[in-house]
Amino acid sequence: MNRKTAFKRPLNRKKCNLDYTDERQWEPSYLKAKCKESGLEEEYKKYQIRLMISYLTVFFPLFIFVVLGCEVFPWIFSEQKKIIYFEMVSAAILLVTVTGILSINFFERFVLRHRWVMVLTSILSAYIVVLVDIFQILVYHFKIHWPLNSAYDVFVLCMIYMFLPIPSIREAALLASSVCALYVGLLIFFLMQDDDDIEEMVHDLTTVCVAIFHYLGFNLMGIFFRIMNDTMVRSSFLDRHQFLKEEIWLRQARQQESMLLDSILPPQIAKPIQHSIMDRIMSSESDSDRFLANPRRTENFMAIQIHPDVSILYADVVNYTYLTTTLTVEKLVKVLHDLYGRFDMAASTFKVQRIKFLGDCYYCVAGLGESDPDHASMAVALGISMIANIQEVRSYRDLDIDMRIGVHSGTLLAGVIGHAKLQYDIWGPDVDIANRLEATGKAGYVHVSGRTLSSLNVAQYTVFPGTEAAQKDPILQKHPMSTYLLTAAPSRNSVRSVETVHSYAEININALGESRKSAILRPTLMSNELREEFRKMPVGGFRVRSPCCRDPNARDEKVKHDLGIFCVAFNDSSLERNYLHKPDFIWKYSMLLAWGIGCCLIYIQVVNDKSAICTECIMIDVAVFTFLTSLLFISWFKKVCWWRTGENDSIEYSRVSCMLFKIFERIQHSFVVRVTIYIIIIVSYYLVLSTILLNCDKNQYELDVINSKLYHYDIVTDNCFNPWVFTDMISLILGVSYTFARIPFALKIIICCCEAIAYFIIVVFQFSFIFQHSATITPFMRAEIAHCVRVCMMLLTMYAKERQSEFNTKMNFKINQDLQSKQKAADLTNKSIKILLTNILPCHVVEVYLDSVAHHELYYENYKMVSVMFAMLINFQMDLPSLRVLNDIISEFDRLLTAYKEYYVVEKIKVVGCTYMAACGLDYTLAKSKFGSKTQVTTSSFTSEMEQVMYRKESKGVENDYDEVAFIMTTFALDLMRVLSVCNKAYAGKPFDRSLSTGEICIGISTGELMAGVVGASQPHYDIWGSPVNMASRMESTGLPGHIQVTEETANILQEFDILCMYRGLTFVKGRGEIPTYFVGIDENLKFIASDKKNRNNSKRFSVLASLVPNTTSISSESN
Repeated sequence: MNRKTAFKRPLNRKKCNLDYTDERQWEPSYLKAKCKESGLEEEYKKYQIRLMISYLTVFFPLFIFVVLGCEVFPWIFSEQKKIIYFEMVSAAILLVTVTGILSINFFERFVLRHRWVMVLTSILSAYIVVLVDIFQILVYHFKIHWPLNSAYDVFVLCMIYMFLPIPSIREAALLASSVCALYVGLLIFFLMQDDDDIEEMVHDLTTVCVAIFHYLGFNLMGIFFRIMNDTMVRSSFLDRHQFLKEEIWLRQARQQESMLLDSILPPQIAKPIQHSIMDRIMSSESDSDRFLANPRRTENFMAIQIHPDVSILYADVVNYTYLTTTLTVEKLVKVLHDLYGRFDMAASTFKVQRIKFLGDCYYCVAGLGESDPDHASMAVALGISMIANIQEVRSYRDLDIDMRIGVHSGTLLAGVIGHAKLQYDIWGPDVDIANRLEATGKAGYVHVSGRTLSSLNVAQYTVFPGTEAAQKDPILQKHPMSTYLLTAAPSRNSVRSVETVHSYAEININALGESRKSAILRPTLMSNELREEFRKMPVGGFRVRSPCCRDPNARDEKVKHDLGIFCVAFNDSSLERNYLHKPDFIWKYSMLLAWGIGCCLIYIQVVNDKSAICTECIMIDVAVFTFLTSLLFISWFKKVCWWRTGENDSIEYSRVSCMLFKIFERIQHSFVVRVTIYIIIIVSYYLVLSTILLNCDKNQYELDVINSKLYHYDIVTDNCFNPWVFTDMISLILGVSYTFARIPFALKIIICCCEAIAYFIIVVFQFSFIFQHSATITPFMRAEIAHCVRVCMMLLTMYAKERQSEFNTKMNFKINQDLQSKQKAADLTNKSIKILLTNILPCHVVEVYLDSVAHHELYYENYKMVSVMFAMLINFQMDLPSLRVLNDIISEFDRLLTAYKEYYVVEKIKVVGCTYMAACGLDYTLAKSKFGSKTQVTTSSFTSEMEQVMYRKESKGVENDYDEVAFIMTTFALDLMRVLSVCNKAYAGKPFDRSLSTGEICIGISTGELMAGVVGASQPHYDIWGSPVNMASRMESTGLPGHIQVTEETANILQEFDILCMYRGLTFVKGRGEIPTYFVGIDENLKFIASDKKNRNNSKRFSVLASLVPNTTSISSESN
């Protein structure tokens, strides 16, 4: 889970608001509700069972070691070996029965079906250990009258809470309480056998209270461990669930990205582009300022490849101009979508890759993705299928349309050029030949060259001679060839309507090659995959399997390689440092445990101290209690406030409360502060413990013991402490030292080892006589050895427990780190998908495409005011050296687009050969909201000129409508001319083949209502249709180099922006006849000429205009 800061900093110095969001995510109730809400409770219980079984794998060797240790030490140090045989038999029975009963839980499937088995085996195992221990004590007491202390009471409590597979904390607490009741009952049984005088009864009551508080402390510690372990495991489980979802989503996103990219670009072109996009995103994130300040720091990327043996198909809709004039734009788009959808499905059938469509022109290539010896027959078969499809559409929609198709086989250049709106395209002389074969062909036939016909089985077709137009075509005559008209019956299943396909997923766009297979996972498979991943989640512990069956790729093995063996520290120091400095949001629970154990220790110390009133002892107890209570108050104050306000975060708190919040936040987020408080708490415990030692009169105690043995009276123990009470207090402190959450495991080991060493010194050297004359756990074994065995048993048990817990916690942290990296990778993939889509579709269409077009719906929009521009570079040869120059120029054009995102976005539509097509006004309202901040691009004239023109327009009182799109489009066109001028100057200063470059550009602009949409079936293709598109194309084709030609409607709009538009005259436009056209006034410095400017400098530019206009007076009158 991603954690935020736990506390909202106050808006002023006096008051603040409470934010309990992060702490709430670590509340046991919240985590349990989250599991249920996510439908993960059942999976969590299964994971919990596996986790408990892993704890058993740790418990088994620990239990064997402890039981054998309790027998080995008596065997070594006991003087009467024969008595030990009874204990050895008891130990053997204990080992066999407990391990045998608990081994049932290793049958995971059986336990999952019968979960009560875990509780039953745990209860039986715990009671067997307790009963064997009590049985030994009673046997030795009644047979040889030897008073013994219990050997396994503390171990059984640790065993119940920390190792036994009891899912419910309540059941574990009940079992542990019953065990404590048995031991307390045994103690009361022995005390009742003494004399019944008042003093002895008070002493016995004190002894029972001390035992109760001793067991209470261990129960508090066990309950704390279970609650915190359940919290950590649930949090870990939810984090891993999120990790798995991100991993599955990332896999699907990558497949989606690959599928989308492969549907647009061949893999050999797509992979370099994909890596380039990834690198640009990462570099921009790591060094965003420098990247934005110097966008040209990298060379222009160009991915172009030579394909020597392919077949090119060009198809053109006959009477398309008639359609555009008779059908509404909406009907036209639906017809085109139906046609192109059919064509895409047929292309998929014949393994032909569609390149793009330009209005009514559809062209594709066979044999492009993978080498195909039948590429010619595939292309011709597709052409025949396309004719059959359009004839079906003609009949169904009652339209006078047909199809001309040209096919030629040869060599071409294929790839992408430019910087934005990447589109796959083809170039080369053979491409031009295929284009001219289509233009000179005959409707209803496939017009092929002699080279293509030579690759076909002629018997399958009806062959006619080529057209006369082909024999007279200048481009075809450069390559003398025979042409032929082919026809045949279309193949089955190649004539299908888009509506007949239930989903475009049925279209086999992967048929273009095996390397393009990229199956997207179905959502229904998500739950099954998550369930399988949950089953594989690592749980630590020892693997119960033979070495030959070990899986080196298992996640447990991978994580274990990242962790140390003894201290479970990360081998990566930076990862270990990050783990240690992670905020501790369960600190308050650790403080609650520390306070509870401190109270138990203080009570035991006070009750056990029978000497005179000790002022120093009282001061130490009060100081420790005050210190622990203060920490508890600070730790729980925030949650109490949250409880009191009904979980309302909007309430403001006083300055004192804010200070307490800050202190608590400081403790949570500071590793050093937490460790310091932890050490101080441990030291405070030992201060309480030290008062017991200080009040002990060793000499008097030794004298009392000697006298009791000489004169045979009961020993008086008021002069010194009870050794077993002291040992139990040490065991309790050792348990807390290990159980305290979010403290480095290595530090815990060091502190506990120091505690044990200090205890051994006290037992063996400082107070050896006192410990020697206390009860033991085995007859004839020295009592001080029994005390040391108890502490060693506790030290080993707590180490095994904490190591397993630390392993799982760090494993959770490691997976969280993987989650973050996966999320970054997922974000990177998502960004790259969006960039790819925005390099195909306009920004505002991307989300709509993902929602509608991805679900195979036709998407289109109507726009009332859009300005369209066609800009053509003059005299460019389509060979590889010229394409490099063209790529540089187009890339510079594309970079201008970043400057036009403030008022209305200029969208690049496509590049056709040497023609650059763009539009302004496509969903400008979204552009405003998305690009609300000003873009600082010093190379563009847009910002300054827009401000000046808007000022002039407002001063003239012109209403602010949407005519600005025409001005912005014209300004962009002027910027293209400026960029080209800069490129020409750069080429002029270098040794360069002048035939490769061009010094002129011809631009046409038209404005009006149009429709935009995404059509096609196998790959998304965004295009625009309408009168402005046709007119802008005609303005470019009939224009002059170095000028911007516009229609009369656009000229009138520009005049309102104080831009001079000079009347050219009547120009013939196909489909419209002769219409008035205008040239935009541009001076020698490539700046707009104001419409109110009377005198213009004579130059070559305006001399050309003067030759076109009858007299300058008319120009002036028109411009005014």
